[in-house]
Amino acid sequence: MRVGRWGCLVLVLAVVAGGVTWLVLASRKPPPPACSFADYSVAPEQAQNAATIAAVGMRLGMPDHAVTVALATAMQESKLRNLTGGDRDSAGLFQQRPSQGWGTYQQVTDPIHAATAFYERLRAQPNWMNLTVTQAAQLVQRSAAPDGYARWESEARALAGALTGETPGVFTCHDLVPGAPAADLVTTADAELGTAVFTGPHDATRGWALATWLVANANRFAVDRVTFDGRTWTASDGAWSASGPPDGQLSLHQATPAS
Repeated sequence: MRVGRWGCLVLVLAVVAGGVTWLVLASRKPPPPACSFADYSVAPEQAQNAATIAAVGMRLGMPDHAVTVALATAMQESKLRNLTGGDRDSAGLFQQRPSQGWGTYQQVTDPIHAATAFYERLRAQPNWMNLTVTQAAQLVQRSAAPDGYARWESEARALAGALTGETPGVFTCHDLVPGAPAADLVTTADAELGTAVFTGPHDATRGWALATWLVANANRFAVDRVTFDGRTWTASDGAWSASGPPDGQLSLHQATPAS
């Protein structure tokens, strides 16, 4: 069968269009990993640091208001990143200064030590629980820009609610690609939370706090599935979905790296 001139042109255009489509699809990058809560989003590194701050606060018996103050402070000082330096000798999540009695450089850049030091100094301030987030943060930080903490209050309050379990099932991490664990889950959980007992029954608030800590640390510990109270988060879906009747049970699964 003969193919006319116009038929050849159509065939060529179809091939070209198909090639362009393939190039577009091939060059399209996957969305970056992120963690979301309420109307906010942070990178996995920021989520991990926020989870450490909240976990230390819970271990020390600090109320949710203290966790909000600590998170707002770290958001303002470092954007929840464990910075190696800053103004003068400031470093770490809270930009604490060794010369001002916050500890050695190694200590202020250790998120657990930095968060513990922040809470201890906050707890020592008179009447801090009745102060606003900005007022309480400034009592601890003595910042040259004291009003800067206010801009983070809403986000910090939403994040604190999610990480402490007061607002259940709203914190998710998506588009993760868990690899080999970068740290030991049991050792880290003991240091941050004061316990490594995850699997089993928990009351609602505590269970959601533990479940959210696991999701926020999914990349660090290669966690690809967390289930609590009949809802399951998976690294592949990046969302909490109903998976059974509410039962107060918590479980997790860690991915096995391909050999």
